[in-house]
Amino acid sequence: MKKVSVIVPVYGVEKYIAATVQSVLDQTYKNFELLIIDDASPDRSVEICEQFTDPRIKIIRQENRGLAGARNTGIRHAQGEYLAFLDGDDLWLPEKLEKHVAHLEKLPNVGVSFSRSAFVNEAGEPLGTYQMPKLKGITVPHLLCRNPVGNGSAPVIRREVFEDIKYQDNLYGQVEDFYFDESFRQCEDIECWIRIGIQTNWQMEGIPEALTLYRVNSGGLSSNMLKQFDFWEKVMEKTRSYAPEIVDRWEPLARAYILRYLARRAVRLQDGSMAVKMMNQALRTNWRILFEEPRRTLLTLAAAYLLVLLPESFYNSIESVALKSTGATQKRRILQDQSS
Repeated sequence: MKKVSVIVPVYGVEKYIAATVQSVLDQTYKNFELLIIDDASPDRSVEICEQFTDPRIKIIRQENRGLAGARNTGIRHAQGEYLAFLDGDDLWLPEKLEKHVAHLEKLPNVGVSFSRSAFVNEAGEPLGTYQMPKLKGITVPHLLCRNPVGNGSAPVIRREVFEDIKYQDNLYGQVEDFYFDESFRQCEDIECWIRIGIQTNWQMEGIPEALTLYRVNSGGLSSNMLKQFDFWEKVMEKTRSYAPEIVDRWEPLARAYILRYLARRAVRLQDGSMAVKMMNQALRTNWRILFEEPRRTLLTLAAAYLLVLLPESFYNSIESVALKSTGATQKRRILQDQSS
């Protein structure tokens, strides 16, 4: 039975971290170590972690280096053949590790195994909707245009994958191995997946179950969306430095997709003007998104304009019905994919 190293970066998550840690300890797959990376958290997060007495838990402290830096520290300390990542405010279902290990054992060419995710609110209650990424046939163009892994708490990855993309640098007074690029405070996972797709022969593949519970919090602001777009631009710049032909061909379409994604985020935050701005910019950038994914593109466009034009109470009623319908459709799709 192969060992899994579960890496949990911890910074400012005292409201959630106990449930996150417990969701790891409740796994049906028992051969794991839990590496809690204290990224100089300013609250009681680590104190809460210290109350757990399970011998598989190790707490590693460091000066603040951000999410990418905490993950890199976890990878350097990891003893397992497989590495799993879980953000400090997200949760796993009990069978998460067991199903990913079985998936990786069955398919030796798959280096990154990920799952679908169910959205939950700040209280951990299900919202009834899911992240539904493409599961198979993930190509480099798809990596540039989407984030098929979905979020940082979804993947379980072979150690060899990180060995194949590591590089060395001296950022903090000594030479260290790096895996995630610590110059990115956002989009660091997207940059890493793109590098895996271009620089290695490992395949990425998802399993149909929603095994990750991805917490949606209300802390997002329009300024954060613009910052995320700036970091996405930097990802394209870095990728162009080693794969210029790929980026030159696919960047316009990829830009349209990231703008559409940001428009959806603005809709969730009920920032109608920002949603309309992002959606119009997406269509001006590359109209192909309308033909490649007409339903999702038109729904995002309609939601953005309705948010601006309708009274808030009326819009909320429409949104509630639409989300219930979407969630029911997604759940049926998950069940169909599981049965097949």
